[in-house]
Amino acid sequence: MKTYKVGLIGAGGVTELHLIGYQGHKDRVEVTAICDPNEETLNRKADQFGIPQRFSNVDDFIRSSGVDVAIVCTPTSIRKQVVIPLLEAGFPLFVEKPFSDTLGDAVEITNRAAKLGVPVSVNQNFRRHFTFDVVKGIVNEGKIGKVTSILFNNLFFRQDSGWRLQCERHALSVMGIHWFDGFRQVLGSEAVSVTSLMRSSSAIECAGETDATVQVDFENGAIATYVQSFSSSFPRTEMIVIGETGTLFCTHGKVELYREESKSPLQTWDNNISREIATFEGLNHLLVSLETGVEAPNSAQDNLKTVAMLDAAYRSATEQRTVSLRKGLTT
Repeated sequence: MKTYKVGLIGAGGVTELHLIGYQGHKDRVEVTAICDPNEETLNRKADQFGIPQRFSNVDDFIRSSGVDVAIVCTPTSIRKQVVIPLLEAGFPLFVEKPFSDTLGDAVEITNRAAKLGVPVSVNQNFRRHFTFDVVKGIVNEGKIGKVTSILFNNLFFRQDSGWRLQCERHALSVMGIHWFDGFRQVLGSEAVSVTSLMRSSSAIECAGETDATVQVDFENGAIATYVQSFSSSFPRTEMIVIGETGTLFCTHGKVELYREESKSPLQTWDNNISREIATFEGLNHLLVSLETGVEAPNSAQDNLKTVAMLDAAYRSATEQRTVSLRKGLTT
């Protein structure tokens, strides 16, 4: 297989997921460039991971990096102004989630990429890091029958710092984008409506919401009920998938199958995929797409459906109504 030269735009904390994840795949990925306007951050990350080319602005990166693929790890607040020049220069892109701050920006980026014929993929690494991929396989095998509902809780205490504090979209933008995408994977179905309530706790310093409850209705009749908290002193992340013949209890590392009123699991499955490994796998989807011409499963086009769910949740909370989704757009 071909080895691709890649360069990162952004040298913040999230870049370590990429750089650590790529280290075991040097026959496939060679990190040769990194770009960030903060020269101290830039040089520290480049020195730590032995990256030879260093750029303090995107124009110089475009002109001189010579990479095959660009990986965008910037804050979402400047995502579009970074992504559009890279697309126009012809760089295939692997973009951190969330794809963009708004559905409108995501649609604009996706349409521009399609017009230019430049592929874009999104790092939805929780498809594999959480047990969504395992559960998808169990559901497809018919082990719990038709899924009727998903119950998902993600509760913990999280005080962010830096640019995230000023974002009007906070907890769901950070974590909900993973969970919405995971519900789509498990059900193999798309959302038709979203209803949500959001609040911001005084326990957390931020401009956006810290706590939310969301209910999503899917085309196949299943309902997902999801609770998110960044202000809970009690941590819990769990998914319960209820089917007509069985129920799955899921955490990051394990899936357990129950039937009727069984007090212990009848079967278990383990999941040990780190975020770093899953991040490399996401990039490799893009690389395979470049080689085969087949759209990647984590393409921008696919991710629009997840961003539409996120956007609908915020609109529902703001407008105090159920928001319906049609063809990836909210109404």
